[in-house]
Amino acid sequence: MNIRPYTPADEAQVIALWQACALTRPWNNPHRDIARKLTTQADWFLVGDLHGTIIASAMFGYNGHRGWVNYLAVSPSHQGCGYARALMVQGEALLTRAGCPKLSLQIRTSNQEVIAFYRHLGYSTDDAVSMGKRLIADTP
Repeated sequence: MNIRPYTPADEAQVIALWQACALTRPWNNPHRDIARKLTTQADWFLVGDLHGTIIASAMFGYNGHRGWVNYLAVSPSHQGCGYARALMVQGEALLTRAGCPKLSLQIRTSNQEVIAFYRHLGYSTDDAVSMGKRLIADTP
């Protein structure tokens, strides 16, 4: 797998990947999420390309206090091959070079398989409550 920055030509494949991995939600428009990411640290939106097909993705970002990862996805037919780990290693390296002291992420509590994956990579549960407030509606 070749890890490289996202390009606009990847959009349809990336959204199809996110849908195959059940990452999309009606209240988050994936086209808008991509457009928003491209306005800041666009080169930290990584995709995994295997023979011209996008099989993996991850959006990394750093706000000066914490790093974040969103939309880590690997095609169901390619899971278990180390591709997610490779994306995380590359993203962690980007963040470390930027001076980021901590990488945070959010996982749905029902997604025990993904929680186990991150624990295996050395992540632990923070004693925190994740909260959010929608400022811009993505629904039509």
